[in-house]
Amino acid sequence: MSVPKFSGRAPRRFVPATAVGMVVGGMIAAVVLVVSLVGVFGGFDKTTGGEIGVVRNGGWFDNNRVRQVIQPGSGMTWTGLWSVTHKYPAQQRFYTITADAGRGERTGVDVVRTPSSDGVDLGIEGTIYFTLNLDPKTMTEFDNKFGTRQFRGIDGNLRYPYESDEGWSTFLDAIVRPVIDNDLRIQISSFRCAELVSSCALVQNGNVTGANPGAAVVANGGQNNTNIAKVQDAVNNSLPRDLREMLGGDFFEGIKFNLSRITLPQTVQDAVNKAQAAYAAVSEAQARVVQAQAEADANKKRQEGYNACPTCSQIDIVKALPPGLTTYAPGANTAIPTR
Repeated sequence: MSVPKFSGRAPRRFVPATAVGMVVGGMIAAVVLVVSLVGVFGGFDKTTGGEIGVVRNGGWFDNNRVRQVIQPGSGMTWTGLWSVTHKYPAQQRFYTITADAGRGERTGVDVVRTPSSDGVDLGIEGTIYFTLNLDPKTMTEFDNKFGTRQFRGIDGNLRYPYESDEGWSTFLDAIVRPVIDNDLRIQISSFRCAELVSSCALVQNGNVTGANPGAAVVANGGQNNTNIAKVQDAVNNSLPRDLREMLGGDFFEGIKFNLSRITLPQTVQDAVNKAQAAYAAVSEAQARVVQAQAEADANKKRQEGYNACPTCSQIDIVKALPPGLTTYAPGANTAIPTR
């Protein structure tokens, strides 16, 4: 009878196929549970008092259409599994165009430059006030038109309109700003430079800007203010209509334009400053001439009085003597005590 030899290795253990299946199934179930929990807890959203949310489906087997619109200041709202919420500003917003770096929507100096009817390149500064139309149907259309595409900012980066303030400003720069510029160009082109900026008359009369030297331009500050108000009113009338036509819907409400300032080009402004300085020098010289003439007339009248009253002249002389003088001797044989 032979004895089996010991190989030195432990015998193999065979795991039943059912046990392997249970482990794999448990792992898959755990993954599915985690994914489901993330989807469920991520399926709730809410808005603050200053924003409105447009919810789009985003599930694995769902479409990407707008599911619902969450009004401003909502409570926790069920938006569906894996849905995405595009949030837009719901309160009044403004778009500022200004030469004051840091105050406008764009970084640095931002002025709309457009020519007047006589060819002077004027700088326009102002602010547009508006509010989004919060109607759910309108917001759905707005998100379909603009929330599904990116816009390139002046820094070269692409952003969606709902991507914080930077994305919203990029959208306004790309879509709204051209309409504003066009409205201002149309209105400003109907006025001459001096009709909007009084100081422009100073240089136009000297043909600095290329105006007709034979036609003197008269500055009228009161009329300038009236004309600026006309430009502002005209823009307020045309801008809502133009935005509706260009954007394809009534997406903005309460549109109001406030024209804050009209400026001249730097070269023209320098000419204005020189002209004002020259006029100031002329005025000063004319004042000196008038003063000298007045003094001459006074001396003439005074001399006529002395001719009629020689003693009066001596009295005035004595009055004009410096204090402390005790004797005044106008001639060799004449001495007049001063006290």
